[in-house]
Amino acid sequence: MTTAVTAVIGLSGGLAAAAEPLSLEETVALKRVSAVEMSPAGDAAAYTLSVPREPYTDQDGEAWSELHVIHGAEPGSDPRPFVAGEVQVKDFAWAADGESVFFTAKRDPEADFVSLWQIALDGGEAVERHVHVNDIGAIHPSPDGETLAFVAAEAPPAREEELEEKGFRAVVYEESVPVQRVWLLDLASGEAEAQDLPGSASDLRWAPGGERYAVALAPTPLVDDSYTSRDVYIVAAEAGEVTAKLGSVGKLGEFAWSPDGERIAYIGSEDIHDPREGRLFVVPADGGARLELLPDYPGHVRQIGWEAGNRIRYVGHRGLWSEYGTVAADEPRAAGPAPESGPILRAMDGVSGGQGAVFVADTPAHPPEVYAITDDGPARLTDSNPWLAGRTLGRQETMTYEARDALEIEAVLIRPLQESGRHPLIVFAHGGPESHYSNGWMSNYSKPAHTMAARGYAVVYPNYRGSTGRGVGFSKMGQQDYADEEFNDLVDAKDAVVAMGLADPERVGISGGSYGGYASMWAASALTEHFAAAVAFVGISNQISKFGTGDIPWEMYYVHSRQWPWEDWMWMLERSPVYHAGKTETPLLIMAGDKDPRVHPSQSLEMYRHVKLRTDTPVRLVWYPDEVHGNRRSAAQLDYAMRFERWMNHFVKNRGEDLPPRELDHAARLEAAAAE
Repeated sequence: MTTAVTAVIGLSGGLAAAAEPLSLEETVALKRVSAVEMSPAGDAAAYTLSVPREPYTDQDGEAWSELHVIHGAEPGSDPRPFVAGEVQVKDFAWAADGESVFFTAKRDPEADFVSLWQIALDGGEAVERHVHVNDIGAIHPSPDGETLAFVAAEAPPAREEELEEKGFRAVVYEESVPVQRVWLLDLASGEAEAQDLPGSASDLRWAPGGERYAVALAPTPLVDDSYTSRDVYIVAAEAGEVTAKLGSVGKLGEFAWSPDGERIAYIGSEDIHDPREGRLFVVPADGGARLELLPDYPGHVRQIGWEAGNRIRYVGHRGLWSEYGTVAADEPRAAGPAPESGPILRAMDGVSGGQGAVFVADTPAHPPEVYAITDDGPARLTDSNPWLAGRTLGRQETMTYEARDALEIEAVLIRPLQESGRHPLIVFAHGGPESHYSNGWMSNYSKPAHTMAARGYAVVYPNYRGSTGRGVGFSKMGQQDYADEEFNDLVDAKDAVVAMGLADPERVGISGGSYGGYASMWAASALTEHFAAAVAFVGISNQISKFGTGDIPWEMYYVHSRQWPWEDWMWMLERSPVYHAGKTETPLLIMAGDKDPRVHPSQSLEMYRHVKLRTDTPVRLVWYPDEVHGNRRSAAQLDYAMRFERWMNHFVKNRGEDLPPRELDHAARLEAAAAE
């Protein structure tokens, strides 16, 4: 097996005298920029900042979401909070004149729904502009400033709340999910009217003149249709009539009008079996053949927009890096050399037909912040966690290694803060599997890498076959081959770090969420000889019952299994961790939200029960009440991180044999917080 360290990024692994490592509490408390939008004139940027609640002190809940504005949108600009504190800004958009920002929020706890607000840049309080009959979703002001389109459902059934209080809370599964409609709000009169369109709406973009808009519609509001069956429809706004549709097939990403309104660029899929949208196409707005602008792109295009001179700006993810580039709208070209450095660009916005753009981006040294393009490349504009500069982080590297069949696999490696001999190792498996790791900020509550590095662990993040970022062909490698070569790549990642002399082969843990939770359950059972402990989060244990209990069966069929369970029951069962649960010798901690619609919590229960009945191996199941496919609340996030760390320390680092205590020291921490 050949292993190569291709780059060294991030902060020194040596502990400075005054520096401290990043704690679990600080990992959960990190603020993160979540979205950014450039003003119409390109001279400012608005962004939302996620501010977690403080465990043991604040009332439990999701992170607050604040609205901030940067005047200047260039290095040295001073960000200002416009809507801050105990608020959750759901969406925002610049007014056409650039003098104010629209946003949606439920600012009054007693309000029934999320409503529309507007705040001026020159000061003053936000003004509530529209209260709808249901929560207002995505908002899109028209270019002429007269209309605002928004996405929302119809009014809930009459007296619904009163009936619920009386105990009438029956839900008709899937049929109760409301259709999301497009509403046009006249900003002068305050009247909103729904458009009668053939499907459930999600994303929307106005044509430059404001007489038409493009909208993504799915046949139903079910998430499975939103994954597999969305298309872009062109609508005459005044009449509400569909005039064309693009004919997109498979998964659909962003789309954008050309400045002259003649064409639409969009991110689409190669075919219905493409695991992830990532191809860049341009098509006439009145319908016609699509033209791919970056044929055989060896990565995935993530964001797009139109620049001056008939060019399209794009952000692409290639391997462990990201790139910002442009391409002529009528001149397809091959991709250039792969990037080898730079921040990881996660989101982009710019003025249509203008130059420059703003981004949400992160690096190994900090989580997502606002960036802008300068003559020297992307430059950071915000510093949301200034205290982070006083923390010492593990040295972060990119690496490649050969899988057992000689396929080259990429990974990110974080070394222990203090290296000495061989260390315990944690392998983090990403979900999807149609996703990937980039060489940016790697620590969060479910993957607290820098805290673990301070505890003496090495941490590796492999982009196993089936990952995105390396083109369609690589992302299809795991199709109709559940848990075989794709998860062997995880074992080979472990072996590669062992071969470097960094990891102790007897002290290796594995963890991941969703498909990564599936990998962790598989590792604990079918591959149990390779791992000393496993932590599986919202993971898949039974591929047969997953089809019957989850909300994305068609997506699973098209881009994962490529067959139905009833076509080969035994094949599907043999690719399920429950089938191998009797082999489990790896202590397994299973955690899940009890309201998860994507991977039903029964998947966690099945694996727990099988291991419990068929082995004497330590196993524990932890439910998080009212959490879904991932924990949203700070308290649940911190609890998860603490249980993760204790499980790894107990079984991997210290080679314990029995279950650690059931309880954590939350009561003592609550008392200490109250005494401060």
